[in-house]
Amino acid sequence: MDIKKVDHVGIAVTSIEKALPFYVDTLQLKLLGVEEVESEKVKVAFLKAGETKIELLEPTSPESAVAKFIEKRGEGIHHVALGVDDIQERINELKEKGIRMIQDEPKRGAGGALVAFMHPKSTGGVLYELCERKDAEV
Repeated sequence: MDIKKVDHVGIAVTSIEKALPFYVDTLQLKLLGVEEVESEKVKVAFLKAGETKIELLEPTSPESAVAKFIEKRGEGIHHVALGVDDIQERINELKEKGIRMIQDEPKRGAGGALVAFMHPKSTGGVLYELCERKDAEV
């Protein structure tokens, strides 16, 4: 499986508005955009960090996976997204190798990317996201 790069690192926060000054003013990262992903009940902000990005994830509902993550573990690193060229092929390869997927089929994520998550019980406790995006996408 060819991984193109670490596409982004997802960080769960209770408030993007309160978190942004640290990333923009202190770390001097460029804010690429903010959007809501209604299907996942989150608002996200992408920031450019060299050749990769940081994705801030703010829950918009107490039922969202990110809200449950924050309730259980607090704010912090939520996932690592790996950029791939053909997400469905990668999902199939991982399943053949015994990796449990949270989604068997990719779905639309932030910035229009196709995404699918590997279950942390199959990856040593780390939530990995496969991410297929066109170069022009965030």
